[in-house]
Amino acid sequence: MPYIPHTSEELQEMLDVIGVKTLDDLFADITPDMRPKSFNLPEGKSEAELTAYFEAMAAKNKIDFINFLGAGYYDHYIPKAVDALSSRGEFLTSYTPYQPEVSQGTLQSIFEYQTAVCRLLEMDCANASLFDVGNALFEAGMMAARQTRKRTWVVDGAVNPIWRKMIATYSAKQEINIVTVPHKNGKSDKEALLAAIDDSCAAVMVQNPNFFGAIDDFTELFNKAKEHKALGIISVYPVMQSVLKTPGEMGADIAVAEGQSLGMPLAFGGPYLGIIACKKDLVRQMPGRIVGKTKDLNGNEGFVLTLQAREQHIRRAKATSNICSNQGLCALRSIIHMSLLGPEGLRRTAENSMCLARSLADKLTKLQGVSLLNDAPYGNEFAVVLPKNAEDIAEKMAEKGILCGFPVGQYYEGMDNVLLIACTEKNTEEQLDMFANTLGGLL
Repeated sequence: MPYIPHTSEELQEMLDVIGVKTLDDLFADITPDMRPKSFNLPEGKSEAELTAYFEAMAAKNKIDFINFLGAGYYDHYIPKAVDALSSRGEFLTSYTPYQPEVSQGTLQSIFEYQTAVCRLLEMDCANASLFDVGNALFEAGMMAARQTRKRTWVVDGAVNPIWRKMIATYSAKQEINIVTVPHKNGKSDKEALLAAIDDSCAAVMVQNPNFFGAIDDFTELFNKAKEHKALGIISVYPVMQSVLKTPGEMGADIAVAEGQSLGMPLAFGGPYLGIIACKKDLVRQMPGRIVGKTKDLNGNEGFVLTLQAREQHIRRAKATSNICSNQGLCALRSIIHMSLLGPEGLRRTAENSMCLARSLADKLTKLQGVSLLNDAPYGNEFAVVLPKNAEDIAEKMAEKGILCGFPVGQYYEGMDNVLLIACTEKNTEEQLDMFANTLGGLL
């Protein structure tokens, strides 16, 4: 961004218009003890000096790791066309497309994104996206609370613990009762989940594959929820949806996902993309925007925002959510990514990642003291039990240039030796051998 400096004369002119003498007078209503003691701002630098400073700072980042980290965010290959197309000037339009006559490109890209999401998850409706999957899970729960007029969420303990912390934070002032059902050695305890659903339940929340990588079918669970007039909510991994049973097939009422794996780089943690889709009878409970396709008086096809009366700029306190801003550019990247790969490309990405995961699991379980956490089927991610502390091992592997996985003990008691490992199509057999050999030397 360009610098826009003001001269002292210009500053004084603005202060005169406002009616105060100094900049400090602008903060007179803030008591001295509530003001910053110091902004600790350094002296200004020239453009060349500033560029050199940040280049030196960026050079401190180590970026040549071999990556086996997952835990909800995955290092998939992003075709170069995604960057090239999503950065075109035509997409530098207004943030919110409230005026359809000047926002047809933005509206169409959102419409195509919604369509692709519905097809991928086999759901009826999708919105123009949310911040991230934690945001989407919370909004799904609030949709259920409004629809059922009940306030209890039954949450599987095998749902990503990071996302569970997020929904707990979002719902802290919403009078929501969260009942967490502990996992069973990395697998969803479906018997306990079924037992936890009663007439006070608004929704049951699960994940597939779950945090530990285990794959399951929650059809029976969602049927039980319906018997008690509760909603079934499932969080899924978009790439794996090309090969796994979909939320629609399982009978889920609401499906959410982290869209990062569809064309977004890991990028130090964001920005990411919250995907949410639902059955048609819940569409009026869905927050945010939905783009619809219509025709004008002359019969020309066009795109418009529809059902936006749920937003706070119109309904204020009665809006379905006050966190309904969409990640428009991320949604654009995801639809470009999905269009480039197509159904076959997504399927091959998933299958290649799964094959590599099985090859690595086979190599690792041949090491003394290493075993799979459980016997559940898995996709491209699996958990192993090590004979040593997983966090210590991860630190030592990182020193050797390998990000070997996510130490599960950070979030689950009694699992300090459990390591969660993910493979994507970007990994190679040579990297798998390096992983196994390096780990073997540390055990």
